[in-house]
Amino acid sequence: MFYGLNKLIKNLLPKRLFYRALLIVAVPVIVIQVVITVVFFDSLWIKTNKGMTRALVNEIKTFIEAYNNDKYDKNEITNLFSIYQDLNIEYFEDENFNSNFKERWFSPIDRTLRRELKSRFGSEEFWFNTKNYKELIDLRIRYKSGYFKFLVPRDRVSSSSARLFGLWITVPALIMVLISLIFLKNQTRPITALARAAERFGKGEEIEEFKPSGAAEIRQAGLEFDRMRKRINRHLNQRSEMLSGISHDLRTPLTRLKLQLAMVKQKDISSNMSKDIDEMEGMLNDYLQFAKTQTKESTSTINLSNLFKEIKKDLKNDNLTLSNSEETILTGRASSLKRCFENVINNGLTYGKKVYVNLHKSSNRIIINIEDDGPGIPEDQYRNVFKPFFRLDKSRSLNKSGVGLGLAIVEDIINSHGGNIQLGVSQYKGLQVKISLPF
Repeated sequence: MFYGLNKLIKNLLPKRLFYRALLIVAVPVIVIQVVITVVFFDSLWIKTNKGMTRALVNEIKTFIEAYNNDKYDKNEITNLFSIYQDLNIEYFEDENFNSNFKERWFSPIDRTLRRELKSRFGSEEFWFNTKNYKELIDLRIRYKSGYFKFLVPRDRVSSSSARLFGLWITVPALIMVLISLIFLKNQTRPITALARAAERFGKGEEIEEFKPSGAAEIRQAGLEFDRMRKRINRHLNQRSEMLSGISHDLRTPLTRLKLQLAMVKQKDISSNMSKDIDEMEGMLNDYLQFAKTQTKESTSTINLSNLFKEIKKDLKNDNLTLSNSEETILTGRASSLKRCFENVINNGLTYGKKVYVNLHKSSNRIIINIEDDGPGIPEDQYRNVFKPFFRLDKSRSLNKSGVGLGLAIVEDIINSHGGNIQLGVSQYKGLQVKISLPF
């Protein structure tokens, strides 16, 4: 029960920090306003209006008692009450006095008037209307064969301070909430900036010098993020430089070995050694390609349909089929993505005969399906093939070699763009590579 209640409360609460902080600020202000308003209306305004209404009803009752006394002149009594009690009094002959009236249930004036008149005159001896006149109340009391009509100023039964009070408690509260909005926006802006910088850095984009701002805790988090970013960049640069340096340095002795083998007279030995050297050279090329995935590249707007058409044109292979290529635009690093897709397509063409590429959009992501008709990959090896230097040649083709960096490079590029990659069985009984990228 308590778990369900907690879950319901969590679902009802806003998710963003700005709105949660606003709720923390606004709820106490609203609660205080409600409490003050209730206390004011209950202890001051309603009670004051009740006393004023009771005094008015007593004056009307006094007038009727005096008017009913034959010792006094009726016109003089009417004039005295009109002048000194601010009552506009008229008498009308009407045998069919109608005491039915439409009371406004939401009006405290109507409720108080009804209670006081009922207690002094009875339930069917009066009639009133508080909305026919802007500044007056039309009040009628049955008297013998007719009724008295009293036009009473509204301020005789209602205190004007209520509006001023409502204005004074509402306007300052609104001003304070607006000020809170400005301050909260300024406090949450650095957090949003930090989140955006972290997102861009996670996607491999180049970030200029990050300047932390905001409260001390937010500044500290920003400083630590900037230090972490610099350490990661330094580590990646060192790794890339190391791989590039090693690969470059090894090219020189390999070139010398090729030249020496060209002068060897035993062609069978020369041929076998040349194959080994070519394989080593291919490995070095793979190392260099892996190192290139860590180099900085600026982002740009990419049309994926055109990018795949360019890949097909470069490969010049009719076994690559592009189907249902919707017009899709995203922001990313064009060279890295092209290298990524080329790796997957080349693997399919290497281990299978045909490769099929299907491109479509979902609500907020681009889905790229690359399928081949090759031998595929065992399901229990799906995660292993993304590890650097992991080779699966035995299950695919014994006469094809590599260093096991192809899919590692692909996953690194896809992850750096905020996407994900999944392997499965294609409809052609080969391997399906499903790539999802945000746009």
